[in-house]
Amino acid sequence: MRNRATEHGSVKMAEEERNASAEKLKEKANNYFKDKDYENAIKYYTEALELNPSNAIYYSNRSLAYLRTECYGYALGDATRALELDKNYIKGYYRRATSNMALGKFKAALKDYETVVRVRPNDKDAKMKYQECNKIVKQKAFERAIASDELKRSVVDSLDIENMTIEDDYAGPKLEDGKVTLKFMKDLMAWFKDQKKLHRKCAYQMLVQVKEVLSKLPSLVEISLKETEEITICGDTHGQYYDLLNIFELNGLPSITNPYLFNGDFVDRGSFSVEVILTLFGFKLLYPEHFHLLRGNHETDNMNQMYGFEGEVKAKYTAQMFQLFSEVFQWLPLAQCINSKVLVMHGGLFSEDGVTLEDIRKIDRNRQPPDSGPMCDLLWSDPQPQDGRSVSKRGVSCQFGPDVTERFLEQNKLQYIVRSHEVKAEGYEVTHSGKCITVFSAPNYCDQMGNKGAYIHLRGSDLKPEFHQFTAVPHPDVKPMAYANSLMQLGMM
Repeated sequence: MRNRATEHGSVKMAEEERNASAEKLKEKANNYFKDKDYENAIKYYTEALELNPSNAIYYSNRSLAYLRTECYGYALGDATRALELDKNYIKGYYRRATSNMALGKFKAALKDYETVVRVRPNDKDAKMKYQECNKIVKQKAFERAIASDELKRSVVDSLDIENMTIEDDYAGPKLEDGKVTLKFMKDLMAWFKDQKKLHRKCAYQMLVQVKEVLSKLPSLVEISLKETEEITICGDTHGQYYDLLNIFELNGLPSITNPYLFNGDFVDRGSFSVEVILTLFGFKLLYPEHFHLLRGNHETDNMNQMYGFEGEVKAKYTAQMFQLFSEVFQWLPLAQCINSKVLVMHGGLFSEDGVTLEDIRKIDRNRQPPDSGPMCDLLWSDPQPQDGRSVSKRGVSCQFGPDVTERFLEQNKLQYIVRSHEVKAEGYEVTHSGKCITVFSAPNYCDQMGNKGAYIHLRGSDLKPEFHQFTAVPHPDVKPMAYANSLMQLGMM
């Protein structure tokens, strides 16, 4: 009997020791979190959970760290696990709601906010979040009702751009005979640099023209570089206008002899997204054959509604102009093939084997991306080091291994892929034995990640990627996410 009691006592002691060690690891993780080192925070929360897997707080804290690193799928899983362990844990409902909001699953988020409001009827923050989320759910239902009306008209039909007047006191750049010129582009960049606004008439003219240009392109754009020609490939720029200007400073302005490809995610998060996108659209109009833009997962309504672009366009222009941006984004091509050897896309490869270049060509892209399938994968998927495929850390699409890349390249007679979509400490990363390259061009992402930015030079003669790194430059004091939906502001509970 005594033996059993002793045994019970030592088991209890061992458990207490484990729990105390877990608490220390949690504290360590919390400190990393405070320092915005989310990778290490996740590492130590995970170690704490290995010692004490039934602690809801650890799951909830790791969920928030996953949210900050945009691993919304993992964040959702952790918040759900926290609630399974303790259904009265209010923060768990907040975390799960935020994860669902980030994934555009507004109805699921609303259910959790409802729970919080029911339990805490006097909590002002909870009430505000519930009302905000409810507003979005209603707005989405309204939009669906309108969209099902077959004759969805373009915003362009209800605009009388020609008769918009440019006031006498406007001293900024204007299109010359309705056209973008190099002088206009240089003036525009200087004007934006001084935080001034392009006249709405000019902005509308550019949007109508760029929609026309993009709508004539295939979903898979194919280009050929001659032996001596080279192209610069840039990754995500995310509204970091002053870093975009720095790229042009370092690498030269776009021109017929200095072509560029920008690989999606031009907007959201950074608070100069309007300036970034109008500059990029301007160069597309000036050099349609030598300046290329591909769609990212942030050139979509759901993301723009949450991460700032919609709010920014409404603040600087009008809701109507955002609708036109949305129409234009739907015409951005999804992938680009260089010399039939290198394939560029924003996200990555596919949830299933057997997808061909012909399948990409055939994608009907003029829409919001579906939740699954090739179009979704091109915008959302990520590589992983191990073979096979896994559930995505983001909660959308999948993760694909080196064997998946190898089979895809072999089937389509390609050498390697270039993609963006993930922040990298060095601005780029080479994985899958050199066959999958990531490039990211928003340095010190969101003013807090401390990463470098990079761009790639590809020469026609050998198509060997040459990496160029750069660091962030100062920008005016407008914080990232300044225009984001209040539910996504970083002051999450």
